[in-house]
Amino acid sequence: MKSGKTRIKKREIKTIKFRQSLFWDVDPKIIDPKKHARYIIERILEFGRPEEVKWLFQTYSKNKIKKVMNLPRSQVDRRSKALWSLLLT
Repeated sequence: MKSGKTRIKKREIKTIKFRQSLFWDVDPKIIDPKKHARYIIERILEFGRPEEVKWLFQTYSKNKIKKVMNLPRSQVDRRSKALWSLLLT
């Protein structure tokens, strides 16, 4: 019998090809979903296409997305924030 420890699967990050127009200020090929989570979340919430939003919710937890969105200096516009707040409840 195995020990009583339960393994919790970590979210597996699926790859996506970020478009240059979404990340206009950097080379999208060097963006790391783990290291740059805040940056990615803010950009996709603000300017993302449906397939990018789908990827976002498959990659990050709703709690993580809410946390980033509600940071004091978040780059998500107040109108976008209002919309996402309704959708994330």
